[in-house]
Amino acid sequence: MRVRFRFSKVGKVRFTSHRDVARMWERAVRRTYLPIAYSEGFSPRPKMSFGLALPTGGESLAEFVDIDVVGDDYAVDDLPPRLSPLLPVGVEVSRAVVLTGPTVSLQADVMASSWVMQVGQISLPQAQDAVDAALASEILMVSRDRKGAESFDDVRPAIESLEVAGAATDGQGVMLRARTLLKPRGLRPGELTQAVFAGAPLRRLVRTHQWIERNGARVELLPLDATALAPTLEVVSA
Repeated sequence: MRVRFRFSKVGKVRFTSHRDVARMWERAVRRTYLPIAYSEGFSPRPKMSFGLALPTGGESLAEFVDIDVVGDDYAVDDLPPRLSPLLPVGVEVSRAVVLTGPTVSLQADVMASSWVMQVGQISLPQAQDAVDAALASEILMVSRDRKGAESFDDVRPAIESLEVAGAATDGQGVMLRARTLLKPRGLRPGELTQAVFAGAPLRRLVRTHQWIERNGARVELLPLDATALAPTLEVVSA
């Protein structure tokens, strides 16, 4: 049985790496005595598959992990409240569902991510002008390091939406909302701010949604209802 979990990662735990988060989950699952399946071979590993890595220092309301469990007689609705207390402060499991039929890996299935970003050292008029110019551009170049060599790529096709949400509540710059595509090649939030705002620092980053495509429509991966989502959205507005 494969179970997909949705969880958040907010606060000080945002500075932990993707690999550290995987270790946290391994320990928490063992402490619930949930019989996780293991790979075969000389060095068996727990069958856990995480989605796209969140940039270190970024927060998220929508992270996901698929876990293979031995057996099929578990009440998955009971798993989030059992797991959350066993994970570090700031990691909260909000939903669990059993996946049925053939499944696609999270990394292959997710098509886009939505973000809330705080960009510093820029005023509202400056930010709006920069966003308008970027969206009107047919080409938007960004530099990337490939094995020690600098290259330049056009990232404009990867910006699905971008808007200025208002001034930051702490007075340090502005808040933005963006949705970036992950295929054929992903666009990192830091690259987006580099391309649009010419060096203005990215002070805060929150991933709010991950999106997949079904029957030609973009749908949210494992959405929460309004009641469950309301407390987590306070993170974005803080």
